[in-house]
Amino acid sequence: MNQNMTPPTITNTRGAAFHFQALTPDLILDAIESLGVYPETGLLALNSYENRVYQFRSDEGLRYVVKFYRPDRWSDAQIQEEHDYALALAAEDIPMAVPVIIEGRTLHKYQGFRFTLFPSLGGRAFEVDNLEQLESVGRFIGRIHQYAAQTSFAEREPLNPQILGAEPLAWLKQSDLVPNSLRLPFFTVVEQVLAKANAIWERHSFAAIRLHGDLHPGNILWTPDGPGFVDLDDARMGPAIQDLWMMLTGDRAQQLMQLEILLEAYEEFCEFDTRQLALIEPLRALRMVHYNAWIGRRWDDPAFPMNFPWFGDEKYWEQQILSFKEQLYALGEPPLSLVPY
Repeated sequence: MNQNMTPPTITNTRGAAFHFQALTPDLILDAIESLGVYPETGLLALNSYENRVYQFRSDEGLRYVVKFYRPDRWSDAQIQEEHDYALALAAEDIPMAVPVIIEGRTLHKYQGFRFTLFPSLGGRAFEVDNLEQLESVGRFIGRIHQYAAQTSFAEREPLNPQILGAEPLAWLKQSDLVPNSLRLPFFTVVEQVLAKANAIWERHSFAAIRLHGDLHPGNILWTPDGPGFVDLDDARMGPAIQDLWMMLTGDRAQQLMQLEILLEAYEEFCEFDTRQLALIEPLRALRMVHYNAWIGRRWDDPAFPMNFPWFGDEKYWEQQILSFKEQLYALGEPPLSLVPY
């Protein structure tokens, strides 16, 4: 992208006035020390755009991750429900990163910021093409869902086409994000994609369970004891397949092999309704729409132009049109199935 290119103009942003400009290193250290934890090392920024996350070692030799929540995204009650869910999963011997309880609390406040400490999980990247690792992950997701189905979230918003599809599309239309020359072809194909995704969604009725919500391979670490799960920031109610489909990569034959391994391990602990496989492409479509609006809504946060510089490039939107056309085709194909057609 040309570095002199004018950044996109964004209108109707929500909570855009206050991102993380005031979150200086001194403030971060003061916030941590207000809990009686004293960093011995510097702060290592971890790969997070929605929130601000840093790793450090304390003077007692313990490694921590401190997470500062984006203002105005989740309520205190929604964050606390996330924390309580993580602690409950850990109590079931599920390797979930859990918040540290300090003076009876997991959610802390300092100078207007909300933050949480987590023990740092050591490990390497989960290899989604390693079938032994994939089998182990499937087994643990089955255990997570076995517990998750026992009750519901009271505070977290649900996963549905309205929140992840219609609302982001409406926001994109109201913004000046998509170049004028591409607005008609872009919004035409996105509307077609969402119409087809919604039609598939409405044809199926599945029980919603508590989900991780964003269980892509980057949110799984491989430790000496097996998988470790992190980041329940997008936990919500929805169909079980949401926590499985992002593990599938490659062509259709590869995905079917991965799916068979995942589900065989998953069903050691939790029954899976294979009719939910029809929701994989609708969920992918919703994620694509939501992703574009997510970056646009955050554009006044300096971290976003820095890490997504191509977002203001007309070529990006041309590629998005092609991607949505491909997704429209995928929505018309038979869904993945372990039973031959």
